[in-house]
Amino acid sequence: MSGRGAGAQGLISGRRRARIGCVRLDGALDRLAPRLLGAMLRRLGEPPVRFDLCGEHSVGGGEAPLATVRVRDRGALARLLLDPDFQFGELYVAGRIEVEGDLVGALRLAFRVPRHAGVAGRALHALRRRLSHDRRGAAANAQHHYDVGNEFYQLWLDQRMVYTCAYFPSPEDGLEEAQLAKLDHVCRKLALRPGERVIEAGCGWGALALHMARYYGVRVRAFNVAEAQVRLARELAEKEGLADRVEFVLDDYRNVGGRCDAFVSVGMLEHVGRECYRELGATIDRVLAPGGRGLIHSIGRSRQQRLSRWTERRVFPGAHPPTLREMAEIFEPNGLVVLDVENLRRHYALTVSHWLRRFEAARPRIDALVGPERARTWALYLAGTQASFEASTIELFQVVFTRIGNDAIPWTRAHVYTGEPARFGPAPDEVAAGPL
Repeated sequence: MSGRGAGAQGLISGRRRARIGCVRLDGALDRLAPRLLGAMLRRLGEPPVRFDLCGEHSVGGGEAPLATVRVRDRGALARLLLDPDFQFGELYVAGRIEVEGDLVGALRLAFRVPRHAGVAGRALHALRRRLSHDRRGAAANAQHHYDVGNEFYQLWLDQRMVYTCAYFPSPEDGLEEAQLAKLDHVCRKLALRPGERVIEAGCGWGALALHMARYYGVRVRAFNVAEAQVRLARELAEKEGLADRVEFVLDDYRNVGGRCDAFVSVGMLEHVGRECYRELGATIDRVLAPGGRGLIHSIGRSRQQRLSRWTERRVFPGAHPPTLREMAEIFEPNGLVVLDVENLRRHYALTVSHWLRRFEAARPRIDALVGPERARTWALYLAGTQASFEASTIELFQVVFTRIGNDAIPWTRAHVYTGEPARFGPAPDEVAAGPL
């Protein structure tokens, strides 16, 4: 309902203020609005956040609020109170809610208390359907996220276009250095050796595949369902003279074939769908050599919880950050065993803070490219993501695994941090396999 419609239906006097979208609060709502807003703030632990309704009411925040949330019309207030978990994002994108001050800080405070969906939100959550993750559904979900175009991402990612958590040996490192360090961190965890065969599932724009081939001497087949990403990755492989060692395949991970010494997936599991974890594990089991190793890098949770309805609908359809217990469904039924788990949550919070600064610096170009509403959607998504990692409501897991009973693995973790060659145990007999 627009502010104009709300005013026509609900105001006793019908008087309007000069400011855009603002209405004078009279009657019952004039009395109830401060109470309703105050109750919502109490549910959030009374954070130093002020709510302002068209200049008529100011609730909470104290003398020096971290941020001021300006609700521009009566209809927006009603929607916010009924279903804050979803409607805050909708109203922010529409410009009916504005935030002055520290948006990330305000969201971080909100995320540190139990999530409150509101009356309507709880009902809608119960009816919320899960999107399909079959081959067609997976491609459609990816298209929703990446149809914004490569140019959009080039405006705020690093020069290699790595759209996953960076690794900061020092918090003072820049984003370019930290993303390069992440690529090496993954390669060292896999203990890659020249001549090995690698399969990558969900390769983005190809940065990891190209890095593995160039600096670790391996051959890579990288799979992805996002056509724009694969097209650019192939162009980069040709430009860098690596097309004979890296093959980018426009296909679903379930169609992976051949044999590999290492299997890696960075930033794909969030989109696989929990109901497909065993299928992913079966795919790994089918292609991984007896002495092979693997690594899965994924946003996750410390406890089971679905993604927010707003993020799932507007940004990441079908996404699900798994717990470690849920991730075990990939390994345990398929003869795979976990060797190492690392949580890089703080690294991802810092990564997103870099992305958000770059995004805001490029905001005029982004507005022109995708439109102001879509730009606000992404700005809110990035701010909320940073706040979520800082509040530890989401985590970032890197899980290294191999086959049960395989001793052809590094003896210690020293190679991950020193760069020295890994010391391997004896390899099991290799099974005859076709080409990668």
